[in-house]
Amino acid sequence: MSYSVGLSSILVVDDDPIAAEALRYTLTTCGYDVTVAGDGIEALDYVRTGNYRIVISDVEMPKMNGIDFCREVRKRDACGYTYLILLTGRCDTDSVVVGLNAGADDYIAKPFHPSELQMRIRAGERLLALESRDLMIFALAKLADRRDHETGGHLERIREYSRLLCLELAKKPEYCEEIDEVFIQLIYDTSPLHDIGKVGIPDRILLKPGRLTEEEFKIMTEHTQIGGETLQAVAEAYPRAAFLQMAYQITVSHHERWDGSGYPNGLSGREIPLPGRIVAMADVYDALTSQRVYKSAYPHDVVVKMIQKGSGSHFEPGIVQAFLALQDEFRAVKEHYDQRRGNKSGQFLTQVPPIVTSGANSPVMDRT
Repeated sequence: MSYSVGLSSILVVDDDPIAAEALRYTLTTCGYDVTVAGDGIEALDYVRTGNYRIVISDVEMPKMNGIDFCREVRKRDACGYTYLILLTGRCDTDSVVVGLNAGADDYIAKPFHPSELQMRIRAGERLLALESRDLMIFALAKLADRRDHETGGHLERIREYSRLLCLELAKKPEYCEEIDEVFIQLIYDTSPLHDIGKVGIPDRILLKPGRLTEEEFKIMTEHTQIGGETLQAVAEAYPRAAFLQMAYQITVSHHERWDGSGYPNGLSGREIPLPGRIVAMADVYDALTSQRVYKSAYPHDVVVKMIQKGSGSHFEPGIVQAFLALQDEFRAVKEHYDQRRGNKSGQFLTQVPPIVTSGANSPVMDRT
C-alpha cells in the first residue's frame, strides 16, 4: 500500500520481457499498479507525465541504459522527486558508486527476492511521503499567513515551543510512552496548522481591535471546526498520511481547557488529545508575549505568572511544570525570532490580568 496519491503506480524499465513480467507480477501481487517500459527513452516519456514517483530500472538496456536514464531523470526533478531503484546483476562497489553518482537512490541485485523488493519500495514511499507532507503543511499554513503579517513568526515560534515541551515531557514516566522521536517530529511539523481554520473567519472579527461581542466570539470559535473539516477532507484524499491525524487533533483541540471550559467540544483532562494540550500552552505563551491588533505584548515574567495561575484550569498541571522548567528557553526562542524579524517589543502591559474562562471577556486568552 502507498502513503499518498500517486505512489501506488510504479514504472518498471527493462528490455527483457521475462524479467519485466516477473517484476510486474510481484509488484501487482503487493497491490501496486505497474507500467512497463522497454528502454530508458520510452521510460522518460512516462516519467514526464508525473504519474510515476517510483521507478525500478534495469542497468543494461539498448538505446539508453539505466545509468544514463537516472541522469536524465535527475535533470527533470524540479517539479517533484522521483525515487529510482536500479536492478542489476553487478553489485560490486565500483558499479554501485557509478549508479549512485548518476542519481539512483537504491540498488537491488538480480535475482531479486520479493520481500526485499517490497522493503526497498517502502523506503522510497517513506521518503516521498515526507516530501508530500512538508509541502502540504507549508501550503496549508500559508493560507493563515496571508490573513496576518505576524502569523509567519508565530508559526515558527509555535513549533519551537511545542518541540521544547515535548522534549521536557518525554523525561517524565507519565508521558514517555506516548512522546517518542516520531511524536516530537510530527508535532514540530504539524503545529503550524493549528489555526488554519481562521481563513474562514471574517476580517471584521479576526482583526477587530479590543474585545469581541458574544456573537463575534461564537463566530471566532468556529475556526477550530473549520480547520478540522479542512484537514479531514485532505485526509480522505491522502488516507495513508498518518501525520494528518495529529494535525487534526491539534487544530480541533488546542482551545479545549483542562477544566472543560474550552471549545469546541468542552473536553476536559485527558479527554483532550496530548498534542492539543501541548500546543495550547505554546499558543497562549506566544499570543501573550506578542503584540496583536487587539492587545499589547506582556513581558515574559508577567506571562509566566499568568500561566501559573492557569494550572489546573486552562492548562494541564504537568505541562505547566514542564513550561516552568523551560521558561528561559521559551524566552530565548522569542528573543531569537524577534531579532531575526527585526521586531521591537513596543509598549508592554505590566498588570497581570485574571485568567477569565468566558471567551468573550478574555481578548487575550481566547484570540490566539
